[in-house]
Amino acid sequence: MPCQIMDYKEKNGHASGYNYYRMGMTDAGFQSAAKELIEFVVKYYSNLSEIHASPSVEPGYMKPLLPASAPEEPDKWDELFRDFDQIVMAGLTHWQSSRFFAFFPAGTSYPSILADILIDCCSCIGFSWTSSPACTELEPIVLDWLAKAIGLPKIFIYDGKGPGCGVIQGSASEATIMTLLAARTKTLRKLEVKYPGQSQHMLLSKLVAYTSEYSHSSVERACLVAMVKLNKVLVDENIAMRGAALKAAMDKDRKDGMIPFYVCATLGTTDCASFDNIAEIGQVCDDEVWLHVDAAYAGGSFICPEYRHFMEGVEMVTSFNFNPSKSLMVNFDFSALWVKNSVDLINSFKVDPVFLRHDNQATTIDYRHWQLPLGRRFRSLKLWFVMRIFGLENMRKRIREDAQHAKTFEKLVRTDDRFEICFPVHLGLVCFRLVLAGECDNEKINKINQDLLNRIVDSKDIYIVGSRVRQRFHLRLVTGSVGCDEKAVKFAWKTIQRHACSVLRENK
Repeated sequence: MPCQIMDYKEKNGHASGYNYYRMGMTDAGFQSAAKELIEFVVKYYSNLSEIHASPSVEPGYMKPLLPASAPEEPDKWDELFRDFDQIVMAGLTHWQSSRFFAFFPAGTSYPSILADILIDCCSCIGFSWTSSPACTELEPIVLDWLAKAIGLPKIFIYDGKGPGCGVIQGSASEATIMTLLAARTKTLRKLEVKYPGQSQHMLLSKLVAYTSEYSHSSVERACLVAMVKLNKVLVDENIAMRGAALKAAMDKDRKDGMIPFYVCATLGTTDCASFDNIAEIGQVCDDEVWLHVDAAYAGGSFICPEYRHFMEGVEMVTSFNFNPSKSLMVNFDFSALWVKNSVDLINSFKVDPVFLRHDNQATTIDYRHWQLPLGRRFRSLKLWFVMRIFGLENMRKRIREDAQHAKTFEKLVRTDDRFEICFPVHLGLVCFRLVLAGECDNEKINKINQDLLNRIVDSKDIYIVGSRVRQRFHLRLVTGSVGCDEKAVKFAWKTIQRHACSVLRENK
């Protein structure tokens, strides 16, 4: 039966059903402040082309501008908002600015922002079905929508039955930790049966996880948390982990008495947007080895059929993760993780105190067993709003536009023989560097490019970052911010060329 929202005064004859002094605002005060905030948001987004991406502040700038202690008596909203505008905004990095090209995008959109307002309004903590039925039931529905949209195999689709299913994590790093710990638990339980005389500590010391030498640092951190050895596999000329190299590493470890149990393959590395060959890797991983795919950046592009060749072999993986909060206009925090068998997660993390039990837990999902925290926000509402308001075709259009902006920048770089493109341009990442005619000293070229990067960042004209692959330092330009368009890309290129001239003059 639909919930009827009725003015409390109409029902009960007095001003409010809650103590607004404790809440800090009257209803009218909240309405006025909210209107001002929405106007601020609209103005902010309409002026992204005029906002510098990185702030001009020094570390510790904020402390002398704020009181040493919290106020004893309430401040006025106007005073608070003035301080936000003058103090907080002064030190904010504007990820949506047309001049921000540094990191993979922080997705956002009006529908996602509106959903976040409702999430905070309802403020439910949906750790189980009974704690909020709608919060639980919407999540597998929209994650099924998303799985179908990117072309995941049917085995990952819940469809009210499972055992395959999706779950929202806070980040791809959390998804890696979750799957690694689940794989560890699953493997240890099998080994305890196979080797009943061995202690769990001894068995744990033999476990080995594998990943590319250029995978995200979160894989290494997950292994530190799980207290297992990590073997970084060498990559091929395309900076991709291949089946043969993985098999060689596993065979050596097995010969040394170690036990391979987990592999993390990457689709869209941070350094250069390279893609591990999961078709080959899947052939190497047998039933004893959990194969996880971290597609944090590239996964959103798979809503476009022309990019799905990068996920060839996905039917062989155990779990798959990507961040709609990067490329699909959903606000952080939102990372989608799918597993072929949700029992693997539940068996690894299920703790069932009496106060959390309920009559329907045998027939419903309790996501508290699928994540590290107990509490969880109603994050599926954000994806639901975005998919319904935009539709898949407009989401595809956004992916393609970001990729086209990167291609535009690539073409500009190729017109200047002082620069080179370092890796094939995939999606919205372009890796490039300044070169010197006839210069073969790699360290000198690295130093010049580091100098170029420092000048660009110090100028505040645009914000980019660098990286290093095989001892070669390069600059990265990433498209995908809300403010990014062809004009912004051309401005970035002119800025880079201008600073390159200064660097080259000093290094003649």
